[in-house]
Amino acid sequence: MKNQRNTVILGEDDFRQLKQFAEIFPEKPNEMTLSYELNRAIVVENDQLPADSIRLNSQVRVKELSNNKEMEFIIVMPAFADIKQKRISVLTPMGAALIGLCKGETIEWKMPAGMMKLEVLDVNQLPS
Repeated sequence: MKNQRNTVILGEDDFRQLKQFAEIFPEKPNEMTLSYELNRAIVVENDQLPADSIRLNSQVRVKELSNNKEMEFIIVMPAFADIKQKRISVLTPMGAALIGLCKGETIEWKMPAGMMKLEVLDVNQLPS
């Protein structure tokens, strides 16, 4: 099983947008933050991103491996977050954990409720 050391692949546009945001709202250094993920990301041209990679405006279905509970949501910038529409901010622990991963990968990440092990079941790109 892979862990938080999974390769993080981001397109140039997402990387630039997220990096600017991370500089405006710095986080404490920690392996489980968006800033950490950005610092270790492999940045590729937007058209070189794997089709099943999680990026901004991705509709994502994941499974929590401890209880097999499935969740579905869209990862967005904070200004567009709306839990009623299942839109979660990339700055939430869940959003930061998943950005840059691909379908089939698993990750262990610290969430407000404790450590969670998640498997990415499906990824769909929505129009921006």
